[in-house]
Amino acid sequence: MSKQGRDALAQVPLFSDLPPRFIKKLADRMQEERFMEGASVVRISEPGETFYVILQGEAKVLNKDDRTVARLLPGDFFGEISLMDGGPRTATVKAETPLTALTLSRKDFRSLLGSEPKVTARLLKHAAALLRRMERPASG
Repeated sequence: MSKQGRDALAQVPLFSDLPPRFIKKLADRMQEERFMEGASVVRISEPGETFYVILQGEAKVLNKDDRTVARLLPGDFFGEISLMDGGPRTATVKAETPLTALTLSRKDFRSLLGSEPKVTARLLKHAAALLRRMERPASG
């Protein structure tokens, strides 16, 4: 895995608080994938088993009405929810330009977590903090 890939992975909020040796283990399991302009990288409601970090190119995130709700650039990521729970995709992501991304399968992620209980605890703490932030506005 290139230094660019490891650096991109370390910038993902889900992983940013993890030990460098674990980031390296994650990076070693990641694959580089390329997508042509206009290709659907993931589709809403389809099962999600892969996490993506964009290295080169641009993509757009579409909601269920096919409206663009976000743009993704190098360093951006998507698929973290499905990485954690394997549930259906919450949006469609299409390549707006030729796109290069690092991918991590849920199977590889779970395998690494099984061998690293302290990392698993950190990830759960991070997920709980995100949930708390999301609930705050609703509760006043």
